[in-house]
Amino acid sequence: MPSIKLRENEPFEIAIRRFKRACEKAGVLSEVRRREFYEKPTEERKRKAAAAVKRHLKKLSRERFSLKILRQGRPTT
Repeated sequence: MPSIKLRENEPFEIAIRRFKRACEKAGVLSEVRRREFYEKPTEERKRKAAAAVKRHLKKLSRERFSLKILRQGRPTT
């Protein structure tokens, strides 16, 4: 859980804003939403596998794009 220390003469609104930013950075809200309902182990495995496939496809897409850019930069003979 993120925590902040109040600075001297710091307005409450600014401290709340810093705390919200720290929570967002730590992913607290997304974790709470994810754990709101019980997720069966098989559902969790499926979700993780789908995320892995998505990451892999994104990586391949990035690599193909960078190769395409490199090929375009080369002069043809």
